[in-house]
Amino acid sequence: MHATAIIAEDEPILRAQLKAKLAKMWPALTIVADVGDGEAALDAIEAHRPQLAFLDIQMPEMTGIEVARSLAANRELRTHIVFVTAFDQYAVQAFEANAVDYLLKPYSDERLQAAVDRLKTRLATVPAPTQDLDALVAQLTARLHPATEPLKWIKASIGNQLRLIAIEDVLFFQSDEKYTLVATKDLDTLIRTPIREIVDALDSNVFWQIHRSTIVNAKAIENVTRDFRGQASVKIKGRPENLTVSRPFSHLFKQM
Repeated sequence: MHATAIIAEDEPILRAQLKAKLAKMWPALTIVADVGDGEAALDAIEAHRPQLAFLDIQMPEMTGIEVARSLAANRELRTHIVFVTAFDQYAVQAFEANAVDYLLKPYSDERLQAAVDRLKTRLATVPAPTQDLDALVAQLTARLHPATEPLKWIKASIGNQLRLIAIEDVLFFQSDEKYTLVATKDLDTLIRTPIREIVDALDSNVFWQIHRSTIVNAKAIENVTRDFRGQASVKIKGRPENLTVSRPFSHLFKQM
């Protein structure tokens, strides 16, 4: 059975190994791209529209989970996902029942062959369902990041004082390598919490991630503009910044 796929794995040796094994086990499978980070994986999926994507979970730029989340939000990209993960088997059991598969590193040839057989069956009988991809992202995120109370306050140290900032007062978060900027109408402060931890604790209907380093309060968006290249940027009410929207999150403003 002919099919197309991409491979996203940040370890070149493991990427080449998987590609070689798939060529042997599934000669009719065409690998249309093999890449080393999550953003390149999403670009390849948009460009080639493959039926399958073999995604490492821990990758630079975007994780495999973030790639899956972006695919779930973009209804035009219907791709079966196979996670290649070093997480233990109990973590992946959370999404094993969905219309995807997983390979637990280090995987055997027998396990890869079983995945290939399963994928051939699914491709013959089941279109890539966006509904199951939504469930996959929710289940995997919940498993890897157990549910906590929704974030209501940001605790920020300002001089020798501890300041509590109500989450609804935050206009945007923006991180660099060490700190995350918390921007409000009246105050900017830095905290040490990584943006990946913050995004999982926020209401995604209100706070939108528009870049791997930026989260904005949708209620605070004044306008969204595009330059001659189609690059979108967000203007926040009462702020001078124009915040860049990276390609993986451009679907949020697709109707523009």
